[in-house]
Amino acid sequence: MEKIKHDLRLSETISPFGVGSIVDIRNESLLVPDTSWWDKKFAQEVSCDRLMARLGSGVLKQPPTHAGRAGKDTPALLYWRFPAWRFCERCDKLSKLTGKKKGKWSNACECGGLLVPMRYVTICEKGSHLQDINWFQWAHRGRDASLDEGVRFCRDYKALRFLKLSNLGEGLAALVVTCNGCGNSRSLAELVTKGALHRDGIRCAGRQPWEPEGSVKKPCQHQLVAVQRGATGNYIAERISALDIPEERPQSVEAADKIRGHVYFEKVVADNGGPQTEIVAGWIADELGVTTEQVLTVAAGNETSADEMLLDLKDGEWAAFAKKLDGGRDRTGSDFVVDGRSLRGVAGPQSLLSKIDGIGQVRRVREVRALRGFRRHNADAALVNVDLGPDQWRHPTFPAIELFGEGIFLRFDESQLAKWEAQPEVQARAGILKMRRNNTEWGNRLDVPEPRYVALHTLSHLIIRRLAFASGYASASLQERIYANTDRADKTAGILIYTAAGDAQGTLGGLVRLGDPEKLVPLLVSALEDADFCSNDPVCIESDRQGASQLNLSACHGCSLISETSCESGNRLLDRQLVLGGSDVKGLMDGVLPEIRQFTSGRMDLGTDSS
Repeated sequence: MEKIKHDLRLSETISPFGVGSIVDIRNESLLVPDTSWWDKKFAQEVSCDRLMARLGSGVLKQPPTHAGRAGKDTPALLYWRFPAWRFCERCDKLSKLTGKKKGKWSNACECGGLLVPMRYVTICEKGSHLQDINWFQWAHRGRDASLDEGVRFCRDYKALRFLKLSNLGEGLAALVVTCNGCGNSRSLAELVTKGALHRDGIRCAGRQPWEPEGSVKKPCQHQLVAVQRGATGNYIAERISALDIPEERPQSVEAADKIRGHVYFEKVVADNGGPQTEIVAGWIADELGVTTEQVLTVAAGNETSADEMLLDLKDGEWAAFAKKLDGGRDRTGSDFVVDGRSLRGVAGPQSLLSKIDGIGQVRRVREVRALRGFRRHNADAALVNVDLGPDQWRHPTFPAIELFGEGIFLRFDESQLAKWEAQPEVQARAGILKMRRNNTEWGNRLDVPEPRYVALHTLSHLIIRRLAFASGYASASLQERIYANTDRADKTAGILIYTAAGDAQGTLGGLVRLGDPEKLVPLLVSALEDADFCSNDPVCIESDRQGASQLNLSACHGCSLISETSCESGNRLLDRQLVLGGSDVKGLMDGVLPEIRQFTSGRMDLGTDSS
């Protein structure tokens, strides 16, 4: 078929227009085939060992790019026209795209009218398969059709029409597919009822539209559902991203190695819980600066291994950031440059400064984003790989892009966080979100909403909203990464806010500049003040049922929500009360605003007396 030349942003080839998605371009409906259709010699390989360690075997490839206007021979991705059934805007004729024109593409009807793709397609309920609707077959099915022999044996393929009957209103009942040959007609209202396609004998082909018919080894047993071509649920991308950083060994693993190397460690192991075990373990703990419990855990062989610790990408990133924060000015000149800054001597409310353990000015960071696969219809459907070619299991190709940027990293004091989240009221408040997450089908794709995660996640949103005013970046350009877990040997408590672009070797410096403690502390106070009063209060602050699947508590568009592409949880697991406090719960930053206001009030009183 004749090619259509159209430009997409590089990031759009990962999502929302990645492998398996439907793209509307120039009155055309196009489907993105898997990476086995790519011309590999024009796809540049992207290197990221940390990401490939999680994906397994395979290679990361970036879609071909160009500078300026695309020419005839410019490398490009292939797209598949889908759906093949189209109707004429002028004469209403409904026909299927065929190969009879021998490669000469025309989007015009014989009458000269424009051909428009049909708006409905079918999706497999659980198998993530997609296929076109055979409208001729569907139009000659149904209860009445089975009784009429003329309808059942109709072969007048050119007599099919797609009509809008104005006398039937604006609903699907007014949209009718009719055959002028046999006279049978059906409205689209019959198409979308539960089990309609199954009753009509239309079965799932068990494949994607670009796959050949012979590629199916076993039939799919799931039923088909008719959906609108542009519905959001037609394509649920599963992406994974990693910061390209030197992955450091967690502190707990290094501590375990020191414990094993101690001269008295063998005595602890040999005593095996005997009367001298705790005494000797205490000696080792005092010398190495660890706890007795850590020594006993290592001796029992129950500590987390290094490989298990680093399964999650965030664990290695947290360890790397922690090392950078303790190292001061970074002069490495690599793709990961972070200046560690202390809050010592910085003016600000003590209730805020005491909770922050360090700040990192991320001057340069490289991020690699890859598309792992996609699902259709719902989040628990089968995952379809991005490479469906013959090499898909041995050496698959993953679409990926690399981005360079800057950011701000905040590390919070672990002892302060642990003390706050141990309160029963705090645990109960976060427990509401835990229960709803567990009761949601796709909830396991979200982080566990521990109190620290919800509080730091919400605080990250508040900071991003304030940064949009001060940094020079739009809020949609900023990304977040939340490090908040207590189920690791090295507990994490931090926020990374960064921006990254695929078409620039770095960014404007606006975030790094605001990462200076003298500028960042006032910005944090301003972010808390912004969130203290929401335009939807008191409804918002008193609510505990907001957001998709009620996975937000006191958080709405007026105070806490940001662009969904910026949030790692899709604007879920947020609660202002766990940050600022409420009538029944104490927030992580509960005392900051009262301290500020008390200081401001005292200064104003002093000025009045002196005058």
